[in-house]
Amino acid sequence: SAILGNDLSTLPSFPAEIRAPAGTLAGVSAFQVHISDHDILTPGDAPNVLVAMNPAALRANIADVPVGGTIIVNSDAFGARSLEKAGYGSNPLDDGSLSAFRVYEVPMTALTLEACKPTGAKPRDAERSKNFFALGLVAWMYQRPTESTLKWISDRYGRSS
Repeated sequence: SAILGNDLSTLPSFPAEIRAPAGTLAGVSAFQVHISDHDILTPGDAPNVLVAMNPAALRANIADVPVGGTIIVNSDAFGARSLEKAGYGSNPLDDGSLSAFRVYEVPMTALTLEACKPTGAKPRDAERSKNFFALGLVAWMYQRPTESTLKWISDRYGRSS
């Protein structure tokens, strides 16, 4: 987006607790990306889109999403154990508690593993690519070109000959 003349701001947020258990609220990290056609002077208040990779990420950030906002969830991560670790008594994808939002349930883990099969990546390494899958999904949703991103990924993570 910056290459296209948009202003771009990023803000990482890492948990304060060292070695917080995975899948718990204390272990949630986030990365905010703000794209605008005008100067960005603050990190922003409320996201237009929340990408929640697991129930804990949804629970930790749902209060920041305005009514009518978009929530994209990795539906593969919403199993009973993960829901319990995040403090949910029921699955928010099924119980109507997200009805005020536009929710897209995407099986990111399964789709990422399938997309990585031709590369020969080990399943664990392929699963770590879910963030790139989510990035591509958001780029597609907002009709953002991906050429420069794909080049950066190739330069950074491509195999050296």
